[in-house]
Amino acid sequence: MDFLDPRVAQLAPYVPGEQPKTKDFIKLNTNESAYPPAPGVAQAVTQAAANLQLYADPTCQSLRQALGDYLQVPAEQVFVGNGSDEVLAFCFQGLMGHGVAFPDITYGFYSVFAQLYGLKAQVMPLREDLTIDLADYQDCEGTIIFANPNAPTSLGLPAEAILQLVAANPKRLVIVDEAYVAFGGQSMVPYVKDHANLLVVGTFSKSWQLAGARLGYAVAQPALIAELNRVKFSFNPYSVNGMTMAAGQAALADIDYHQACLEKTLASRKWTAQALADLGFDVLPSATNFLFVKHPEISGAQLYPALKERKILVRWFDKARIKDYLRITIGTQAEMAQLLAALRELVD
Repeated sequence: MDFLDPRVAQLAPYVPGEQPKTKDFIKLNTNESAYPPAPGVAQAVTQAAANLQLYADPTCQSLRQALGDYLQVPAEQVFVGNGSDEVLAFCFQGLMGHGVAFPDITYGFYSVFAQLYGLKAQVMPLREDLTIDLADYQDCEGTIIFANPNAPTSLGLPAEAILQLVAANPKRLVIVDEAYVAFGGQSMVPYVKDHANLLVVGTFSKSWQLAGARLGYAVAQPALIAELNRVKFSFNPYSVNGMTMAAGQAALADIDYHQACLEKTLASRKWTAQALADLGFDVLPSATNFLFVKHPEISGAQLYPALKERKILVRWFDKARIKDYLRITIGTQAEMAQLLAALRELVD
């Protein structure tokens, strides 16, 4: 007997980047931070673990207050969830009843969530140069969502262009996924107070060194935050556990460490981009903690397995418009030097 809902049977699930079972790989394929969490995080998590017999605060009030202070918004405008993926899932569940529009080359979960929740989706092609043209979205009636900077392309849009889209139709919701904004993008968080139809999603997985903790957030005016809470409290009020909340607060308490890790990542990105260009690669200008690159003579399908044989993991997408590209996470300077040595050998 087949118990599976036909809608689920037709899903094409999201495929995460490979997680190697051994420690001998240089892992540049899932855009994690190259650096460990802030020094105070482990102690905070250990202290929180002493209370695992108790439910954590379902409102996440102390974490929301700390995050609001960092983002310079009231706690009432902050929502937190089990990674930004859960936050996005709640958005697709509760805020897209009139359909959704998103780019054809972007974060893979958008299309998965649209299919999972049975939403009418408009998939908008990127320009030939892989940039998002917001003019394409002006006539969309449903919710619009896009990543800025975009993944996997690494390209960002200026805040002014996004504001024009937001202001063009105050009755249409615009969701901006800012997973990589700390690495060079322009955040839309400062504009939330003036636009009831703007919602910004962020994560602690990249610039806060907490991918394994699973902590994401949204910023919007209180009415939208209340709707996200309606979905969350209809699903699992305790989706953010006490140790994750403690880790998030400890990370936020050490801004100097956060900034130091950012600066090291940006310096390695600049060095790697120039070194790849010197090897003949086309390198898109990145506002993220990764580079999107291709070589004019060697395809991504050739380079990806060749690097894997050399114990270096990068990301390759078998999609028509981007199959020649590799997405390369920025690791430590030593890791990037090893990557360049391997690529130089392959290119030569």
